[in-house]
Amino acid sequence: MNMRRVSFDHPDAVRLNDAVQAEYHLRYGDGGDATALAPSDFEPPSGVYLIAYDETGRPVATGGWRSRDANGEGNVDGDAELKRMYVVDGMRGRGLARRMLAALEEDARAAGRLRMVLETGTKQPEAIALYSSSGYEPCAKFGYYRHHEESRCFAKALKDF
Repeated sequence: MNMRRVSFDHPDAVRLNDAVQAEYHLRYGDGGDATALAPSDFEPPSGVYLIAYDETGRPVATGGWRSRDANGEGNVDGDAELKRMYVVDGMRGRGLARRMLAALEEDARAAGRLRMVLETGTKQPEAIALYSSSGYEPCAKFGYYRHHEESRCFAKALKDF
């Protein structure tokens, strides 16, 4: 697997984002994730967006993080918010999501972020299992879906205190 840093509006990122939105629609029955995101959210040093390519050059996994400091949506200073973690059908179960998560954590840590946070939903049990087995613990709800009953928020310290 070859991981590359790309812009959030890169054509491969757009295609994978469309795929993850379709997945959210299937699972939740709405129009996908309505969280506002901009390409500038993922520009270093305030964030990063990664795509994993297979040996043929096909994009197979994606994920990003963006800086989130204290705000009215429940974030705290030093947060890095994980966004758009996704692995295409046919490539799941091979450890790609775990490798992507580790790369994103390392990048956020190197950028001085203190905590990785994420929001997922009850209809994504495999995501919850990945995050729980990677050291994430439930945290206070934050973000666009913080008032939704199906929303689950998790956090992991990126620095030892």
